[in-house]
Amino acid sequence: MYRDIPAEMRALVEPILEDRGLELVDIEQRRGRAPWTVRVIVDTQAGDGAVGVDQCASVSREIATHLDAVDAIPERYNLEVTSPGLDRTLAREKDFVAACGQQVRVETRRPLDGRRRFKGTLLGFQGDVAQIDVDGEVLAVPFEEVARARTLYTFTREDFARRGQ
Repeated sequence: MYRDIPAEMRALVEPILEDRGLELVDIEQRRGRAPWTVRVIVDTQAGDGAVGVDQCASVSREIATHLDAVDAIPERYNLEVTSPGLDRTLAREKDFVAACGQQVRVETRRPLDGRRRFKGTLLGFQGDVAQIDVDGEVLAVPFEEVARARTLYTFTREDFARRGQ
């Protein structure tokens, strides 16, 4: 989640992205045996996910240079810069607002109603609370309790239709 990104890391990455008209959505760090994985999820300011591969590669090189210059990652690491994707990462309040009406998967920091994982339709997001229809029951999930969340993309026949034929 965006709020969990250390301030020092945001301070290193966000200016690079802002200079290129991008926004930081989230930074995920997978630690353990080296090399660690550092995944930086970026989006356009319009929030449309239209971040090209060339743009990700260019931003990746610049971010890696900055991280290495200040020795921000104490282990060997692989850096991945990616857009939110079809199953969009929901890491900020504005991501939840934009995803209203869509299918989502949410994992909470601690159990709500005896469970931590929920799948359903995001009905609304107001006052820092997500309203999710889970199997016909509306569940209120406070934003501060969200550990991970993403939209669920459902493929249709049109996704596989040949264009121009």
